[in-house]
Amino acid sequence: MEYLTVQETAEKWGVSPRMVQQLCSQGRIPGAQKFGRSWAVPAGADKPDDPRRSREAAPTGPEAPDLLAGLALMPLMNTPFRPGECLAAVEAMEEGPRRDIARAERHYFTGQPDLAAREAEPWLTGDDLGARLSACLIYAYANLSLGRIYQARFALGELEAGLRAAGEDSPRLRAAAGFAAAAGAVLLHLPLPEGLPPTEEFLPLLPPGPRAFALYVHAHYLYLQGDWAASAGMVEATLAMGAGRYPIPAIYLHLVAVMDYMSLKQTGKARAHLLAAWELARPDDLIEGFGEHHGLLGGMLEAVIKPEWPEDFRRIIDITYRFSAGWRRVHNPTTGHDVADDLTTTEFAASMLAARGWTNQEIADHMHISPNTVKRYISTALEKLGIRRRQDLKCFMLQ
Repeated sequence: MEYLTVQETAEKWGVSPRMVQQLCSQGRIPGAQKFGRSWAVPAGADKPDDPRRSREAAPTGPEAPDLLAGLALMPLMNTPFRPGECLAAVEAMEEGPRRDIARAERHYFTGQPDLAAREAEPWLTGDDLGARLSACLIYAYANLSLGRIYQARFALGELEAGLRAAGEDSPRLRAAAGFAAAAGAVLLHLPLPEGLPPTEEFLPLLPPGPRAFALYVHAHYLYLQGDWAASAGMVEATLAMGAGRYPIPAIYLHLVAVMDYMSLKQTGKARAHLLAAWELARPDDLIEGFGEHHGLLGGMLEAVIKPEWPEDFRRIIDITYRFSAGWRRVHNPTTGHDVADDLTTTEFAASMLAARGWTNQEIADHMHISPNTVKRYISTALEKLGIRRRQDLKCFMLQ
């Protein structure tokens, strides 16, 4: 019989070598043989069936149990902790999938994707629906920052598979799967997955923290459609209804409001939301979202965070470079939109504003630099992108 190594099997199935090792040790790959510390996998072995299929016969309808109750669907996102008490909130959780996923969440949102991926990976095939969906979401985005695109694509595919597997007669399962699949697509600026239930159908079935984050995802989607006022209105309403009690969704809600108000040229409101997000994030070092959204914040990090918190700003920019490199490797080939990949973050921020019709003077006033410096940034960006006209910048900017 012909065998493949763990690495060869991982590449064939689009998963990590560690996942293959785990499947082998669980006895889920027929014919796998252990030699020393590694495994040999039969060349013809199929990737093990998705264990979520075993739930198809679960009771459904009005008399069915609440299948989301007690599940580990982004438990840290669903925890109303006070700023500065994030770690304590995680460690106070009972040992099990909720605490494991919460630890992975904390490491992801504090810009430690290697630890987040390692902690999420064991739950990619777990029996807890919430833990599995959460693990896939964390694993996908952590691997973008690590440059492991095969693993990121695998996890994104698992989110869509989860949505397909959650039948029409299991509304709560579809709510959880719809939440995770929508987050996986919208934040990468990809088309919405097929079969996604309408937002108004699955929102009421989500726990309050993920529900607030789902509203952020919807606001982000409205932003991408150019409906900035409606997006900002959704954010303001969500925060007014108590979403601020949940720091992680609240940070992301404030950040999309910055995007909206910068697009509307209401810089005062944008600044207020950025500082509100920063006040929630800084005590626990929850800076990942700032790095993820840098290109969409219209130079606001350079204008507000850099002068007052230069060391934090440098760390955010490191996250930006890591995350955006992986983001483009998934987004660009899928959408055909050639988002620029060779500009510095400052060149990108100035170019984003220029592409939105801001003048050099307006950009200079906002970023606290001279108009000549702005002109130099724009000229360098045009040269790097091989274009001559300022209006052509929008072809290479985030939408």
